[in-house]
Formats: sequence, structure tokens, C-alpha cells
Amino acid sequence: MKEKINWHCHPLTLETKITESYKTTQNVRRFFNSQMGREIKLGREFMLWLHSNKGITLEDALKELRSRFT
Repeated sequence: MKEKINWHCHPLTLETKITESYKTTQNVRRFFNSQMGREIKLGREFMLWLHSNKGITLEDALKELRSRFT
């Protein structure tokens, strides 16, 4: 995934793909919190998981995040 996304301000959707330039920013945290319907801590393990799964969508990441909170 060579696409450059500014993770600080890019509008995020469920179809947004994790790219080489991925960073866990406040924008990303806000996206996941809004999708979860509450404020959550992403946690170091989940953030490492995101960095090692380039090419997946934020929808895929959300499914993984939800599985960690159930």
C-alpha cells in the first residue's frame, strides 16, 4: 500500500485502507470511538496489530477491535 494518507486529518470511512504511512492519530482514535459508540483505549497490542496488517480496511480493523472488547 504505497498510497499516502494524512492520518491526522483525512476523512476516514470503513473502506479506508491501512497504508504504509499509517499512524495511530487522534483522528483514528475518534473514528474508532465513534464506530464503537463509546470512548475506548486502543491499546498497544491493537496498535501493533494495525501496523502489521497493511492493506486491510478500517472495517476489518473495527471487527478485530470489537472482538477484543467482547
